[in-house]
Amino acid sequence: MDISEVARKSGVAASALRYYERKGLIRSLESDSARRKFSPAVLDQLALISLGQAAGFSLEEIRLMFTPGGTLNIDRRMLSAKADELERMVRRLKAMIEGLRHAAVCPAASHAECPSFQRLLKAASTNALEKRPRRLAPRRT
Repeated sequence: MDISEVARKSGVAASALRYYERKGLIRSLESDSARRKFSPAVLDQLALISLGQAAGFSLEEIRLMFTPGGTLNIDRRMLSAKADELERMVRRLKAMIEGLRHAAVCPAASHAECPSFQRLLKAASTNALEKRPRRLAPRRT
């Protein structure tokens, strides 16, 4: 497939394809023509690049998921570490969501008087949001 066909089928711009090739993420085939040619397998490689980016992997980390020949060689420990990182991020985001929802409906005259909001501020200042799986706001009964 030439570069324009790969771009059309994958939705990845030709400029990004050239960039990925320079970074060693994909390889074009030897060709006599002036246009880059790719094997159909490049579409799967581009799908993995997209998935890896969505999961928060850097392009360098994604490049390490391929052998020089372009076949998959994914380090399971790296996947596990990224899953752990995403879990910490989810916990932090859930705590922030709960705190913001509470602050939006808090009956206190000001947020400075709200114990739940003050706990949220303290947790944010000490990076505890990343460590806490528990609720910051009191449970409603």
